[in-house]
Amino acid sequence: MSDPAAVVVAPVQSFWRRKILGPVLAQLRQGITPEKIALTAALGAVIAVFPILGSTTVLCGLVAWGLRLNQPIIQLVNYLCYPLQFVLLLPFYRAGEWFGAPHVTLSIPEMMARFQAGPMEFIAEFGLVALGGVAAWIVAAPLAIVALYFGLRPALRRLARRSRVAVV
Repeated sequence: MSDPAAVVVAPVQSFWRRKILGPVLAQLRQGITPEKIALTAALGAVIAVFPILGSTTVLCGLVAWGLRLNQPIIQLVNYLCYPLQFVLLLPFYRAGEWFGAPHVTLSIPEMMARFQAGPMEFIAEFGLVALGGVAAWIVAAPLAIVALYFGLRPALRRLARRSRVAVV
């Protein structure tokens, strides 16, 4: 008869291991190459900072579907990088001025006042600002994708080697 006081407690895994490393290891064990995961993560991270709020989930889904990439990984990276979209929104909009977008004050009270004064003018003006931000993102995105891909690939290759050793 076993001792009722002896309780087996499973080790608590960290959020990192449970939600990020675990799914990546599972994909590697199922045969997805480190290169494909690196490309998926790089695209997910770069699309996550696309300067139009509310569009990144759909964009990641379309890119993953079109390139036959892993949907869960691209969306995981997208969600993890989502805070960066807010950080980079203003820099992309300001960089968009180099492409002809108008310079506007982006303070919330002033934007609300402009919207109340004329919703259609507001949409037209800030639509141009958003297009300028998209132009700046289009210029920066390929460089960021290449840097992230080549930065992630060696680490994922090491992880793949270690996971094969652990499985065998």
